[in-house]
Amino acid sequence: MSLTEFAPAKVNLFLHVGRPGADGRHPVCSLVVFANVGDTLEAEPTAVPALAVDGPFADQAGPLADNLVTRALALAETPPMRVLLCKDLPAASGLGGGTADAGAALRLAARLFPEVTTDQIETAARRLGADGLMCLHARPALAEGEGEILSAAPVMPVLPAVLINPGVPSPTGAVYRAYDLSDGAFTADRPDLPDRFMNVAQFVDFLRLQRNDLAAPAIDLAPEIGKALAAVAARGGCLLARMSGSGATVFGLFATPAEAERAAATVAAERPGWWVRSCLLNADATAA
Repeated sequence: MSLTEFAPAKVNLFLHVGRPGADGRHPVCSLVVFANVGDTLEAEPTAVPALAVDGPFADQAGPLADNLVTRALALAETPPMRVLLCKDLPAASGLGGGTADAGAALRLAARLFPEVTTDQIETAARRLGADGLMCLHARPALAEGEGEILSAAPVMPVLPAVLINPGVPSPTGAVYRAYDLSDGAFTADRPDLPDRFMNVAQFVDFLRLQRNDLAAPAIDLAPEIGKALAAVAARGGCLLARMSGSGATVFGLFATPAEAERAAATVAAERPGWWVRSCLLNADATAA
């Protein structure tokens, strides 16, 4: 029996970052949603564990023996699976791609093997890092602590969006080190959140008051990120443009899917070397 699971892109709508502690780790507060674009995994039981990767970004998957999919299944001690990963998201792009793939693999294991417990799956996800449990469940959340403390997000509208990755590296460690040397906000403040946002306009008004503290240092290190932000912000109907996570992917929010699709088409035509996708954020991402 072969099953398929979608691994949606993760988008940080805002990212507030505090000063590092004695261990060098930064407290954060971030509102996270998932997109209806991402990678796809297909898996079936097998005698010997195996992972194969194809898709436009297969060459960015790295050594298969150390892939997060392989690591997640080993941590969960699942029965052996043969997994085919179709890599449609650029790697190291601030979209949680590798961890999203691992979360999808763990969901597949839970579906394929009734004997695999929820505790096995969630413990493995936590051991993958701060985003592990978030990407396992792939639903909107407010992330605090180092990103591992999750609480329910407010009820939010579906957000038509454009995602752009300009194809430049934005190493997380280097971005955080640059932030530590900057005059950034250095506060992982949690904004007042209502129980529900009634519409896109109200939600965007709220988001405009928030920030991504890593954007300025990331753009200093990789100016192409700033060009991507400017490109989406200049499109007609763009309500808000911001970088996701530590970059290099940026997003623009729009009032309607048609406006997002037109903007994506324009940017893609102007910048054929960039990865550009129109999408919906906060839709039922895992059902895409």
